[in-house]
Amino acid sequence: MQNRIRPVQHSTTQADEALRRVTAQQIGPRKPGLVYDNAAGLYQVLAVVTDTAEARRILRRNAARFAILVRDLHAGTEHYTGATWTGSDRVLKAVTA
Repeated sequence: MQNRIRPVQHSTTQADEALRRVTAQQIGPRKPGLVYDNAAGLYQVLAVVTDTAEARRILRRNAARFAILVRDLHAGTEHYTGATWTGSDRVLKAVTA
């Protein structure tokens, strides 16, 4: 008797849902209006792009899953970021749903 290893088959829906959860965790609490700071500066979120094709186009990265348009409140400039929310990011002004 031969032992055959069968790959675990997950439905596309399960994989899509798992990837959606990971992306949501990476975005964190950032939604339009939220103000946060980290070691790099003080930012206000202007928009969150979760369409992967659009995020990849904006950030010019094939692996991008999201893009966040932020206003740097110190420099007064706007730019897109694909940075993951980390423990060093702090919410200063939350927004209601």
